[in-house]
Amino acid sequence: MAKLAPSILSCDFSQFREQLLAAWEGGAEIIHVDVMDGHFVPNLTFGPPIVEAVRKVLPEAFIDVHLMMDNPCRFIRDFAQAGADLISFHVEAVADFDAALREIAKMGKKGGLALCPGTPLSVLEHVLEKVSLVLLLTVNPGFGGQRFIPGMEEKIRALRRTIQERGLKVDVEIDGGVKEENIEFLASCGASIIVAGSLVFTASDIRETVRRLTRAIRVY
Repeated sequence: MAKLAPSILSCDFSQFREQLLAAWEGGAEIIHVDVMDGHFVPNLTFGPPIVEAVRKVLPEAFIDVHLMMDNPCRFIRDFAQAGADLISFHVEAVADFDAALREIAKMGKKGGLALCPGTPLSVLEHVLEKVSLVLLLTVNPGFGGQRFIPGMEEKIRALRRTIQERGLKVDVEIDGGVKEENIEFLASCGASIIVAGSLVFTASDIRETVRRLTRAIRVY
């Protein structure tokens, strides 16, 4: 069953608590936090205090932290202690996947790998069994509100096939360009977690939007 993961990148921070609660009351079980360092991607966003704030507002939520940054190993402990449940880092930013995944596991958290749109799935060949999640970016990273890159649906399908063929329990998460008109299609391609930012947090009724989107994708 596919799940929706609202991304706080699109939150109105003057209404941070209210919007988080609305998403939760609408049925969101996962809150997605995009961490950008201004180096790996051309934008600067959140640090561990924001994860702490999400945890205070939603103590039962599953917090999914996506590190879009150079040297993510330096910050794994900080984000784990702040309340992250899963931490994913970019394969393009880390030479030793195993060391980073061990550090995440040492903190008692789930580990994930993130891939930019142009990065081939072949980089996962020897590490797929060691992760809980693979995050496929379906836009070029750095900013919200971008258009889904045509053809990325084939990458989603290919990853899902590989996971099934190898008998693994690994979530396929996608992030970027998710709209009302394509969210159900993306779930049908094999995405088990779908990140949505502006689609959720710019809606006039966040609760109802989350309910509607969740109903649309839960059958996959």
